[in-house]
Amino acid sequence: MAGVNRYTVRARRVGGWWALDVEEIQGVHTQVRRIDQAESMARDAIAGVLNVKQSAFEVVVQPEIPGQARAIVAKATAARSSASKAQETASQLTREAARRLVEGEGLTVRDAGALLGVSHQRIAQLVRPTR
Repeated sequence: MAGVNRYTVRARRVGGWWALDVEEIQGVHTQVRRIDQAESMARDAIAGVLNVKQSAFEVVVQPEIPGQARAIVAKATAARSSASKAQETASQLTREAARRLVEGEGLTVRDAGALLGVSHQRIAQLVRPTR
């Protein structure tokens, strides 16, 4: 969203709470029990201080991860991102291969499915013309 203000919310663990500080607005602090509540609570605090609608700005929550867990969390996040990209590539290649086998080489959807390691129903979905 061009021209929309973006606020960065630093979240740090304090006891059993997440303390939230909005970097761009001095004095805007709040807290939540769970990190998944941080964006909503920060959005509410920012909207209240600025007297604007909660939809009038973007919020980016940046949690501080405790020291020893930081490295493994970063590795896990990177691995999930790589896996997601690999899955997307595999899906595109499977679609292309299915079309080539069925439409280009004249194989049945069952044969194409067997060659690609997916069901014949999935091959039928992949070669169906898009609307």
